[in-house]
Amino acid sequence: MRYALKVQYIGKNYAGSQLQPNLPTIQEELEKAICTLTIGKNAVDKRPIKVIFSGRTDRGVNSLGQVIHFDVDEPIVASKFVYQINEILPDDISVSDLRQVDNRFHAQKSAKKRHYRYEFINRKCKNAFDGDLLRVKFDINIERMQESLNYLLGEHDFSSFKSSGTLNPSKVCFIYEAKAERVGDKVIIDIVGNRFLYNMVRTIVGTLLEIEGHNLPSEHMKEVLDALDRRKAGATASPYGLTLVRVEY
Repeated sequence: MRYALKVQYIGKNYAGSQLQPNLPTIQEELEKAICTLTIGKNAVDKRPIKVIFSGRTDRGVNSLGQVIHFDVDEPIVASKFVYQINEILPDDISVSDLRQVDNRFHAQKSAKKRHYRYEFINRKCKNAFDGDLLRVKFDINIERMQESLNYLLGEHDFSSFKSSGTLNPSKVCFIYEAKAERVGDKVIIDIVGNRFLYNMVRTIVGTLLEIEGHNLPSEHMKEVLDALDRRKAGATASPYGLTLVRVEY
């Protein structure tokens, strides 16, 4: 039987979502907890249950709506399972909305849209409650930032915004929404696409900040996009402030 589970986490204390040898990961914690509940404590170290993520998130990246799937032999009582696994998981990981799905469902391959949000502080002076969010001292022109984001809408080759660690040879993505807004001292950037390349959102943010920091025209974003050259884009922004908001199927 296959089940899908929505996962929330704060990524600060983990080396990302995917399993890595000798490093703390979200996958490791989830597999240990699911194994404990479905197979028993004695089988935890063997980790016979593998979870599949809707997409990879890096060190420091958060999630409000990551989706995973896993297979088990026996049926699960959703309400009991969700309560029990949340008691086992570390305080910075939680789960919700467990449901049985068709065996053809795949958390990654069946996903239609992914919504990422990046938040940063736009203020000269620090505040003790800013946490780990990036603080940008120069003034941000939200209207120009939105104009820059508009160039990303639709289907494009996003080679200029991919990290060198991108393994998937396909660099084409479709962006459905890209919005920037200011809420007090915070700037919020929401991007919804069918798929994202490794570090793509953070590189887009870095390019936006380069445009704003150097008072460049919004058309610079199109020039970077058309160049298909990572060297033309801005720096990769900090992972802190990036959150996977939801995945749509």
